[in-house]
Amino acid sequence: MATITVDGAQVHYEKTGTGTGTGPALVLVHGTGSSGAAVNWGQTAPRFAGHRTVITPDLSGTDATVDDGRPLTSEGLAAQVIAVIEEAADGPVDLLGFSMGATVTATVAALRPDLVRRLILTAGWAHTDSDEYLRSLFTLWQNLGTTDPASFGRAVAMTGFSRGFLNAIGRDAFEALIPNMPPTTGTLRHVAYDLQVDIRHLLPRIEAPTLVLGGTQDITVPVEHSRALHAAITHSTYAEIDAGHVMLFEQEDTFVKLVTDFIDGDADADAAAALAM
Repeated sequence: MATITVDGAQVHYEKTGTGTGTGPALVLVHGTGSSGAAVNWGQTAPRFAGHRTVITPDLSGTDATVDDGRPLTSEGLAAQVIAVIEEAADGPVDLLGFSMGATVTATVAALRPDLVRRLILTAGWAHTDSDEYLRSLFTLWQNLGTTDPASFGRAVAMTGFSRGFLNAIGRDAFEALIPNMPPTTGTLRHVAYDLQVDIRHLLPRIEAPTLVLGGTQDITVPVEHSRALHAAITHSTYAEIDAGHVMLFEQEDTFVKLVTDFIDGDADADAAAALAM
């Protein structure tokens, strides 16, 4: 465990893996929720750590990072990721963001292209206010978080996974998912951030070869948002996974393979393929 001070915030991060592979460090940026990297990446990060150094920051709003409680912005959260990369990595990294984390990592790639070799955006979006469904969902989370905490956890778990996955794991396993994202002050700061997201102006500035991953059954951030990210990022390729929002849990093997193939592949070939699409 380590911490770095960024604009007054004590930003926590962990660095794992052997670092014996040939590629750069892989930085995994979590989505909404004060549990942060531990819940998002606790199961998946070890799949990459056998051949990469893996760095998992906890952004402001998580339990592990302490700050002054100010409203969160994409630039402010990106500054935290940038600081972690500069301290913990040796050169440009492969950068992966999930959900809220995708909005942050896209910002990092746009503002500091020198730090990002490859970019993976998973279940992300560029603008909340242009989609009434997305705006209403985050508003519902915000309202439930302040008035009905039990229903907040149930709503988040229900929209986070596909119906088929929830039915397959059964009632007891579904109920066990509910406590994973309690409506803490930090979580609600993330939701407030989600409501304000607008990174459309940054997308044309992304230079790194980019893989955009969308979930065909995503009812948190519908797959159309991933398709729009792909359309807006010049050097991007696109793939869909038959899963809900938390595709890295539902289809872990597929997710890991797509990411591994992309970061271990040929960058020039990927860029040429993206330009040809």
